[in-house]
Amino acid sequence: MKINFQFVNMLTSESLEAYTAKKLITLSKKYNTLIKAEVFFKKENDPKGNGKISEIELSLSGPRLFASSNEKNYEMAVKNTISDLEKQLKKRKGILKPFL
Repeated sequence: MKINFQFVNMLTSESLEAYTAKKLITLSKKYNTLIKAEVFFKKENDPKGNGKISEIELSLSGPRLFASSNEKNYEMAVKNTISDLEKQLKKRKGILKPFL
């Protein structure tokens, strides 16, 4: 699986890339139909303390899957985004199973 990272309004972070890549690789081992992942990290000024946004778009056969999360730190945002994607993948796998 190919993973592309983009950082918007912030500096690049190798540790954040490694953490996200590790999570996405474990997800790709579970669901082998994943082709590519586009990962966006954004920083917004938010008076509530949030503003660390993680967006992930997964490409696989059929329509793309997208999830986004806005948290206090990037690790929590990545964790929530990947759990949302995993829910979508489970649902999609359940739909495709009868046709295989």
